[in-house]
Amino acid sequence: MEAARRGDRDAFNELVRSSYRDIYSLAYRLTGNRDDAGDVVQDAYVRAYRAIRRFRGDSSFSTWMYRITSNCASTHLSRRTRQRTEELSSDAPIVDLRPEQDPSLRAEAAVLRHHIDRAIRSLPERLRQVVVLRDLHDLSHSEIAAELGITTSAAKVRLHRARQHLRTVLHRTTDSDADQAAPAIPDEEAS
Repeated sequence: MEAARRGDRDAFNELVRSSYRDIYSLAYRLTGNRDDAGDVVQDAYVRAYRAIRRFRGDSSFSTWMYRITSNCASTHLSRRTRQRTEELSSDAPIVDLRPEQDPSLRAEAAVLRHHIDRAIRSLPERLRQVVVLRDLHDLSHSEIAAELGITTSAAKVRLHRARQHLRTVLHRTTDSDADQAAPAIPDEEAS
């Protein structure tokens, strides 16, 4: 970290290599789109590189990057909303990086991940940020508060609201899937 602060590009590149997976995952969860996530990650590392000399070390590099990435995602999403574009396909498969041996379990896991990702994307941005930082990146309430510039109480309230929303959306999705999967039961009186 110190070498990167002194301008050592190789040291900064090592910081990027060690944090890239987590930063990309955060960006993807916040944007819900691989292309947008790539843009956000690139923007976040450019901003970090330009500001690395001002990094005080009050938090870890990854925590600092979470904050930058969250800000970049917020900016990117607000720009994207103004541009009003639509994705070509909303049912794109989610790739399992560690597939199980059983194809049916892989399929079920992919469907579940798809529902969870869609539910997370349905959250308002301020709730999505909190749930992603807490449940996917395992930050504490106080770390989330510091990252987002809110109080710890506000972080807890937002997380509670986000989880309530996710429960509702996922429950509706599960019920809808069960209705579609259930075979029609013939009406005995009609026969």
